[in-house]
Amino acid sequence: MSFKLKVNAYRRKIMRGLTGNIGKGSLDNIKENETISIKRVLVNRPNQRLGNTLLMTPLIQEIVKNYPNAEIDLFVKGKVSPIVFENYPQVKQIIELPKKPFKELIAYLNVWLKIRKHKYDLVINVDKQSSSGRLSTSFAQSKYKLFGDEFLSDTNQENQLHQAQYPVYQFRKFLELFDKIERTEAIPSLNIQLSAKEIEDGKKLLNEIVKDPTKKTLAFFTFATGTKCYDVVWWDEFYAMFYPKYEEEYNLIEILPVENISMLSHKLPEFYSKDVREIAAVMYNCELLIAADSGMMHLSCAAPVKTIGLFKSEGFLERYKPYGEGNAVVIAKDDNQAGVFAKMEELL
Repeated sequence: MSFKLKVNAYRRKIMRGLTGNIGKGSLDNIKENETISIKRVLVNRPNQRLGNTLLMTPLIQEIVKNYPNAEIDLFVKGKVSPIVFENYPQVKQIIELPKKPFKELIAYLNVWLKIRKHKYDLVINVDKQSSSGRLSTSFAQSKYKLFGDEFLSDTNQENQLHQAQYPVYQFRKFLELFDKIERTEAIPSLNIQLSAKEIEDGKKLLNEIVKDPTKKTLAFFTFATGTKCYDVVWWDEFYAMFYPKYEEEYNLIEILPVENISMLSHKLPEFYSKDVREIAAVMYNCELLIAADSGMMHLSCAAPVKTIGLFKSEGFLERYKPYGEGNAVVIAKDDNQAGVFAKMEELL
């Protein structure tokens, strides 16, 4: 582990220790038969990663379903949230923390002050492990606040919930305190809510790079960060399995990352874009996407398109695997290309 990673890990450990008790007993004052009116909600997820932002979409859909006229503000980090929630009209204000707070200290402090400008009916912290999420929830003005650990005392139960499900579960349990109605319907899937025009434009872009637009397309996203990434040798061996099987029946393409890196050594026709919604629109028009654990894997689920996620271990599998009906996950270690191929066969 690099020195920078060690420092960040140590910093997170200290901050979690300092903020872990913030919000304890925050719902203790709710009275029997108390009613609630929710017109404005603040959702806190100060993280700039694409995947973590997309994993918020089920919660936003759940809030809209229960309170379609409510206005939703987001407290986030970086520039990806306005892109992801572009077609969510209920999201009124996106309060963005700068990515590098120490270089933009005044702007950083001013963003925190924005949280205090409005009185909210409910504030939700998406990730209970987030120190800044807990702090921002505490700092906001609202009678009701969900810090993320109010309803899950059973660790085994918590570990069975996906990160996309967890805040929805918390929100539903909160509402049950007032209306006593148990909510058992399926939790919404990830959804970036592409418009009809975006989907049609994505189809045109895809047709420009495939050999035969009348065929369905299988897409591969081969890159990932750090230890999540499979090397060129792994992908070469996997290519030797899937290419002879599928190259006649399907179009095969690779979707490249912003780094413009191909772990397939540019063997397939490629699509490259820095536009997240444009990438999602191309994904939508594919039959299946195979991707290593990454934000692009979650983007595929949110397009939505059927997705196979590749994980090297089971450590965070249940929490971050491809979420949504029809998606699948494979523990694909350095020699498990056959397992991925078998899952493709199963889904196709």
